[in-house]
Order: sequence, then C-alpha cells, then structure tokens
Amino acid sequence: MASSYLLKRTIPSDAPYDLVVAGGGPAGAAAAICAGRLGARVLLVESTGCLGGMGTSGLVAAFDPMADGERMLVGGLMKEMVETLYERGFLQPGIDPETWRRKYHCWTPFNTEGYKLLLDELAVAAGVEVRFFTRVIDADVDTEGRRVRGVVLHNIEGYRFIPAATFIDGTGDAVLADLCGCDCWEAGRDTPGIMPATLPSLFAGIDWARVEEYRRKEGHEQGSGIIRKGIAEGMFTQPDPFLVGMSQIGETLGYLNGGHLFHLDALRCQDLSRNAMLGRRIAQDYLAFYRKHIPGCEKMEHVTTASLMGIRESRRIQGEYVLNVDDYLARREFPDQIGLFNKFVDIHPYDTSEEDYQRFLKANQRMRLKEGEHFGIPYGILVPKGWQNLWVAGRCASSDVAVHGSIRVQPAAAMMGQAAGTAAVQSLRTGQTARTLDTAKLVETLREQGAYLP
Repeated sequence: MASSYLLKRTIPSDAPYDLVVAGGGPAGAAAAICAGRLGARVLLVESTGCLGGMGTSGLVAAFDPMADGERMLVGGLMKEMVETLYERGFLQPGIDPETWRRKYHCWTPFNTEGYKLLLDELAVAAGVEVRFFTRVIDADVDTEGRRVRGVVLHNIEGYRFIPAATFIDGTGDAVLADLCGCDCWEAGRDTPGIMPATLPSLFAGIDWARVEEYRRKEGHEQGSGIIRKGIAEGMFTQPDPFLVGMSQIGETLGYLNGGHLFHLDALRCQDLSRNAMLGRRIAQDYLAFYRKHIPGCEKMEHVTTASLMGIRESRRIQGEYVLNVDDYLARREFPDQIGLFNKFVDIHPYDTSEEDYQRFLKANQRMRLKEGEHFGIPYGILVPKGWQNLWVAGRCASSDVAVHGSIRVQPAAAMMGQAAGTAAVQSLRTGQTARTLDTAKLVETLREQGAYLP
C-alpha cells in the first residue's frame, strides 16, 4: 500500500507578472517572445538550459514542411526565425529558400547551436525574463471560477511562488493544465495506443556528396531493402523497418531521428529512464549500420544523443474545440483560425511488426493533402474547456489522434504559441477571458505580425 507524505512550506513570492509561460520549446518560446514584443511583463520557465525544445535539446534539427507547394503557410515569428537562420548561415549548406517558402512537403534542416543563440537574442530583445533549469511543480487555482492565480516553481534556489494574470502551458505534456485540473486525454489510456518516441543523435565525418549519390541511385535508406538487410544481419537491438533517416545540417554533420522507442508512456518516469538507456544503445546500432552499408559514412562518428526525449504523444487537453480528422479531410477553415497547415497525418508505427509498418505506409499516403491544399488551426484548440486565463500551445493542444499526427511539429507549435501569447496580451488589455476573446481582433493582430491568414 502506497504511503503519503504531507509537505508544508512557506516559500518566497515574486511580484506579479502579466504572463507566465511554462516550457520554452517552439510553442512556449514563440508565446513568450510575441507577448513580450507587445509590452507584457513575461516570465518564461524552461526545465533545460536553452530554448527550442525538440529543435535544440531534442536534436530534431529540421523544421517540418511550412509551404503547400504554392505558398508559405507558416508566417509570423516562425518565418522570421527561419529567414534569419538562413541569413546567418545556420541552415543546411546550399539549401534553396524555396524549400520553406514554396515547396511541397520539404523539410528545412538547421544548426541547433545557431537556433539556440537566435532564440536567446529574441527573448532578450522582447524583454522576456527567462529562468532555465526551472520547472512548474504546482499551481494555485480557483477551481470554481476556472482561473489560475499562480504557480510554484522549483530550481537550484528552491521553491518560489509566482502570481500572474495569465498563463500559457507550452510543456508538450500539458503539465500545467493537468496541475490545474483541466480535462485531458492521456496516450495509451484514452487513445488506441502510444506513438513511439525517439532519441535523436548527431553524427559527424559524413561525406554527403557520396551519400546523396547513393540515394539518387538506390533510393532513401528509409524502409528500403538496405535497412532490412541490416535487420537480417542482426545489427539492431530491435528490428524496426522504419527509419526517418539522416539529414545534413553541416559540411560533414548530420542528425538522425531514428530508433523508435515503442510502448513508452511519457508520463511515467521509469519508462522515460529505461528508454533513454535503450535509445543510446540503438544509436550505436545505427552507427555500425551506416558505416557498413551507406557509402560516404565509412568514417562516420557518433557525436551525441539528445538530452531531451523525442516524445510524439503523451497528454492533450480537451479544449473549447477538438480539431478532428473530418476537419482535416474536409480541408476545413474556421472563423477563428490562427494558422493554416498542410502536413500529412504522420502517425508512426506502433510496433516493429511488418503488419503495422504496412498500415503506417498506407495511412500516411491516404491522409495526405495535395499541393495547394491546407486546413485551418482554430483558436478554440488552445483554450482548456471552461478556463478563463489559461492557454496551451504545441503538441498538448486539443485534437484527436489523427490530427495530432499533423500539428504536433515545430512550425505548427510556433504558430500556436504566437497566437496564445498574442491572445494573452489581448486578454490583459481588454478584460476578455480566454473563452470569450474577440477572435476577429486576434486574427487581425496576427496578420499584422506577419501570419498568413487570408
């Protein structure tokens, strides 16, 4: 029988902020920067030592597709950041700007250190106070009024209470929303299964000219005969036929978002710990595989695995609106939409079986919008149902499993973050709650910030 321990503390309290943002990933960073630019006093709380989340600590060093084959859908802060990274030489060597400005289903690889520096600069310039190595561990909530009064933080200095007028959850796991008592879905408990996580890696010493020549002749290593040959040779700790593949991010540098960690419950510390160890073993499997089977990788070296697990699915809020697969297939647009997106429904295999791998291939081809098509991301998915001064942004937003497979990625998260931060400032200035916000005014402000909302 589990025992309990009652903790009572008197802790320091800070002066109130206009906005507290929990989590400094692509959603939280965008929310804080955009709110700061609008004049709000913002505190951004991040558990690691840098902003960017999966793009930096997680080493997922490529932005997902931002255009639909005809135009760039992802504008605003996200567009500003990728254009600045390009100007500074922090994107894939020789990359064509049309990759993110127009091309259909093309990824934009980037240098993670350059991205970290840019986010630091943007946060400082916007007047955002950032506290690294800090977590939100509790919340003071008016449950009946569905309003957050403050949060409890913990870092090397101990506990601290932070009162604020508005709050944004950008944790990815809906940590703050769950602490507040918001209604949520949990992967594997309230869904058919759990999409696997990944522990990405950086590799150096790659001759990219030879790798690309091989790919032109033989096809990508993802799901090809060559990866199956490695499996047949017993090179892998687990026989996973699906490999996201290696992407170039420097002259000899590449990042690999490879090595699924199946059945990982990201809301259990034991699962995270065990799979972090497994991910590091799998990275060595891929090092041996690439050296042996992919021309140009004979002298490849493993630099590091990510310090942040690549979680695809954990906990999502139940919002004022639930974006669903019918919306996606209908290419539906909404009066309150804060962004447009085009990425296919990307739900990775749930296990290593050939049956599930074939299901994955068929589903990803079937759930794919054509060039020039898109669907809307409505504001309502950012507001936990019934709550007054709390928003979420990123992969914990309100959607069904299928649409989550499209919008869980960095560009969509940044658009949601910009919208949530802008909405919080509008709420501060007008007295409108998250639920009653004038979304026509919000859309107008987002357009002024460069969002593509025709």
